[in-house]
Amino acid sequence: MKQCVAVIDFETNGITPGRDCRATEIGIVLLQQGQIVDRFQSLMNAGVWVPPMIEALTGISNAMLKSAPSADAVMRDAARFVGATPLVAHNASFDRKFWDFELARLGLAREQDFACTLLLSRRLLPQAPDHKLGTLTRWAKLPAAGRAHRALADAEMAANLLQHLVNTLEGQFALSAVEHRLLCKLQKVTAAKVKQYLRELSA
Repeated sequence: MKQCVAVIDFETNGITPGRDCRATEIGIVLLQQGQIVDRFQSLMNAGVWVPPMIEALTGISNAMLKSAPSADAVMRDAARFVGATPLVAHNASFDRKFWDFELARLGLAREQDFACTLLLSRRLLPQAPDHKLGTLTRWAKLPAAGRAHRALADAEMAANLLQHLVNTLEGQFALSAVEHRLLCKLQKVTAAKVKQYLRELSA
C-alpha cells in the first residue's frame, strides 16, 4: 500500500466511553509502502479509576496514570500526529468510539473513515482459527511487537496484519495499488460475496 495510513489502538478502563470510562493509553503507527515510518504513544490521565481486572490485563496501573499527561493534551497531540491520514484499527468499532469521544471533548470531529482489520480478516482469512489480533499474528507468522494489550504493541501488530491483508489482496486476487477506500468498501461486503466482488474488481 503506497498510501500512508494511521493504525491506532486504545487501552481503556472499560468498554463504552463516558464520564467514568475513558482512554488510558493510545498508540499510533504510520504505515506506508509496507513499512512503519513513524510512531506515537502515550499514557493518558483522564482522572478515571482502572479496575484490578483491567490493570492485570494491560499492566496499566492507577499509579502510572497519576503521573501521565492529561488526556486532553495527549489527544491534541495525537490529532495533530494523524491529521487527515486515513485510519485503521483492529475491531475499529471499539477504537472509533473512543477516538470520536476524546476528540469531541476538544471540540474536534473525525473526517476520515476507519478501515477494520478484524472485519477484513474475517473476509480474507476465513481459514484462520479465529480473528483475534494475537491469534492472527501467530497464525500468519507476523512479527510480535511486544506485550499484548499495550497500545503501541497492538497498533504495530495491527499494522503488520493490515500489510498481510494487502499482500493477500494483491497476490490472490491480482489487485494492484490497494487503497484505504477499497478496504472500507470491502469490509462491508458480506463474506459470501467477497470473492465475487474481488473477481469483478480485478477483471
